[in-house]
Amino acid sequence: MAGGPAAELAYQEAIELLEQTRMATHAARARLSYGEWLRRENRRIDARGQLRLAFDALAAMGVQAFAERARRELLATGEKVRKHAVELRDESLTAQERQVAQLAREGLSNPEIAARLFISRATVAYHLRKVFTKLGITSRSQLAPALPARHGAAPPGAPQG
Repeated sequence: MAGGPAAELAYQEAIELLEQTRMATHAARARLSYGEWLRRENRRIDARGQLRLAFDALAAMGVQAFAERARRELLATGEKVRKHAVELRDESLTAQERQVAQLAREGLSNPEIAARLFISRATVAYHLRKVFTKLGITSRSQLAPALPARHGAAPPGAPQG
């Protein structure tokens, strides 16, 4: 309920604290709120930075309603934004991480993934932690929207070329 510098500090502190947790959606929403506030304060350039980060994160997580809200705010700052930003967020994943993530997305358990890929369960868990961090998600249930199914991909367990 604060205004001016006190509000700005509160937004910044909230973002900083939320980014230290596994609550990526809440951190992105905090950035969205901060960006909206900055825009209302006529600080369009500052707002764009926060809104762009919020939009990218929310779109990556599949939180469409909030991503759309961030997109509209970006447009209000004068920035051009693709309406349907179809980004391959898994581009930063290694081949092994992508393979583990795809199998987890298909519903395989860690022991099943380990057996299929001839790696240890600990290695599967390690790769999934890395995938979750890179995609900004916190659970397997979020893999489906964050990691699109690959059309024409080899079936699970098939040799990779």
